[in-house]
Formats: sequence, C-alpha cells, structure tokens
Amino acid sequence: MVKATGEHMGVVSGLVRASFLVSAVYAESAREYGITSQQGQLLCVLMAQPYGMSALGGILGLAKSSLTELVDRSAQRGLVRREPDPRDGRAVRVALTERGSELAEDFYTETCRRIDQLPSSLAADERATLAGLLGRVVEDNQVPVVFLEPADAASHKH
Repeated sequence: MVKATGEHMGVVSGLVRASFLVSAVYAESAREYGITSQQGQLLCVLMAQPYGMSALGGILGLAKSSLTELVDRSAQRGLVRREPDPRDGRAVRVALTERGSELAEDFYTETCRRIDQLPSSLAADERATLAGLLGRVVEDNQVPVVFLEPADAASHKH
C-alpha cells in the first residue's frame, strides 16, 4: 500500500523502498551497458584494485561457485582476467582488462549520475543529512565497499 505524499514513512519501509529504487536504477543502467547487475558490481569493485577470489566473494556476498561463474562469464566477455597474486604464488586475483576498465568507468559514471538524481528534490543540507545518516548505517553494519565515491574513483584512474 502506497502512502500519500507527506505522510510519515517508517525506517524499515523507507530503507526497503530506497533499496528497491537504487537496485532498479542499477539494473536499468547495467542493461543499457549490456551487462548484468552482478557484472556491474564486479566491475565497480575491481575499479579500486584487483582482488583475490576469497576477498571478492566476501565483498560481493557470493558463494564460491556463484563467484566463479560470474568471473568466468565476465572473462569470456573480455572484461576481467585472472592473474597470479604477487603475494601468494598459489593464489590468483581478478583484475579488469583494458576493455573492462573502460566499461567500468562508463557504467560507473552513468550509474552515479542516475543515483545522484534520486534525491534531487532535497536541499543541499538535507542531502548532507541523508548522506551522513546512510553513512552511519552502512558503517555500523560493516558493509564492504562495493562502490567508490566519485572522488575516490577519479583518483584510481590510471
């Protein structure tokens, strides 16, 4: 049941509905770039640095078999590659290819633009309050970094 504009919405309903809203924007953006939402998440995570499979599984919340399948599909499309881990000769890590890096940057930039428009009706101080509160919720729940802040992403460019 949708509440009329101006009626109070509880935290649970607000967070759940906001999560659906962001997921829908993310999925739409991924479709337009010819990738799945999970591939989009993988590319955005790898923008920061290459990761080992165990670390990637933890960040993305995927079981080993699901992660292997995601990396395999992404590698077949030329978006990621497996490479030896310089710290552990027995381990591999996953890194973006040049093509994957370009797609990640385009997808990331467009997705940021779209998500940034979601609270467009809020004043600057309200946006700052929203960011602060969401940041606390994310930190309190130890959510891994799956999406860099735009300024951080710019500093990771080669």
